[in-house]
Amino acid sequence: MTIKPLADRVLVKNDKAETKTSSGIIIPEVAQEKTQTATVVATGPGTADEKITVKVGDRIMYDKYAGTQVKIDGEDHLILKMSDIIAIIEA
Repeated sequence: MTIKPLADRVLVKNDKAETKTSSGIIIPEVAQEKTQTATVVATGPGTADEKITVKVGDRIMYDKYAGTQVKIDGEDHLILKMSDIIAIIEA
């Protein structure tokens, strides 16, 4: 399935949460903090008021409760508004 975001929306794939600490302790799924980082999969064209400032492949940080969750081919994705993206993560 292909999803093309409209207007100022961005489709992102959630990054996996760490399941083990650096010392080897396994963190149960219910105790894991919701990840707030993702990789951009697709972008809309933007609007006159809201330009798209991320590109496909960028790793981003977004507001904790932002977006609409969708499943694509069995994997979790989010559709975010450009204004919900708070940072681009540079390695």
